[in-house]
Amino acid sequence: MKRPGFLERVEKAFRVNPVVALLGPRQCGKTTLAQMFSKRWRISGKGKDSYFDLEDPTHLARLENPKLALQDLRGLIVIDEIQRAPELFPVLRVLVDRKKGTSQFLILGSASRELIQQSSESLAGRISFIELTPFDASEVGAHNLKKLWLRGGFPPSFLARNSDESMEWKKSYIATFLERDIPNLGLQIPSASLRRFWLMLTHYHGQTFNASETGRSLGVADTTARRYLDILAGTFMIRELPSWWENVGKRQVKSPKIYFRDSGILHAFLGLQTEQDLMTCPKLGASWEGFALEETIRWLKAVEGEIYFWATHNQAELDLFVLKDGNRRGFEFKYTDSPKVTKSMEIALRDLKLKEIKVVFPGKERFPLHPKIEAIGLATLVGTRSHSEHGR
Repeated sequence: MKRPGFLERVEKAFRVNPVVALLGPRQCGKTTLAQMFSKRWRISGKGKDSYFDLEDPTHLARLENPKLALQDLRGLIVIDEIQRAPELFPVLRVLVDRKKGTSQFLILGSASRELIQQSSESLAGRISFIELTPFDASEVGAHNLKKLWLRGGFPPSFLARNSDESMEWKKSYIATFLERDIPNLGLQIPSASLRRFWLMLTHYHGQTFNASETGRSLGVADTTARRYLDILAGTFMIRELPSWWENVGKRQVKSPKIYFRDSGILHAFLGLQTEQDLMTCPKLGASWEGFALEETIRWLKAVEGEIYFWATHNQAELDLFVLKDGNRRGFEFKYTDSPKVTKSMEIALRDLKLKEIKVVFPGKERFPLHPKIEAIGLATLVGTRSHSEHGR
């Protein structure tokens, strides 16, 4: 599946900086996108391209002396799974400064925090970051929305021939992530302990996270539970949505809410293989909330520092509070065919001084519920241009 939107973002990023980091979970399509970009690079006549995969022992051996291996290369240089060799970042800084326009580096990484930490120190002012997600609704089309929700957006899962193969791929992905990917990041954590923690998070999906409670259930310290969450968030498995706080004269919730970023991985842990399994699951509403929330964040092209949830201790709550482009917008996610205005929405509208609230529900219709509150089907929402694309 071609992903022209992301290709264009990489193109634009290179106009600003000589290094572009493409970040995202393993198997989300980073390598394929890099190959597409390399092909576009060659066809446009910009020059040669070189590719290094740090999971390939031969390529890794070639970069044992990275300065010697890279200094004479020109054009586009792609380095895949760069988090496996963080010592490359200082070398890249030297090469970028010396080459001055003769080379551009596209680096791919499967871990966000470790990669950003290393690169921000060595490549400050020389690097742009792009997060590549698994497939989203705008890419697969409204007619595939239920399939995307059930299977998730990882290409091998979404494109599998049937639900059995999709589920088997996800189970294998989870095992590989725990047994190989985590150790490859230099993290010494028993895979069984992290699996239990990850499974426990299915009960917190769409709820505030309590490290002490989770730690007690696992028989570990709350600091250990917090570290486990940081790891899963830093590898794009879990979204940690911070709470918004401001002086509105009410006691407000300060703990973060957590969501599985890919609905298919959530469903794999819950054992939900078919649409019937999903429709009869007690977690149906929470699953929809997380799926619709993730799609909305992608539609908005919102980033960390722009997205929050809001809640008070007297039950007023807003699923998603977005502070972007100088505007305050709210989103609620309801698994219903007849959304209605609630007291909580009215409180949020008033206390947070929101420009609008959109109530996102399954379906295609859109209709007003209040002068500042609109109900809109997810298929319709992701089929429209985002506020950022409108230049607002």
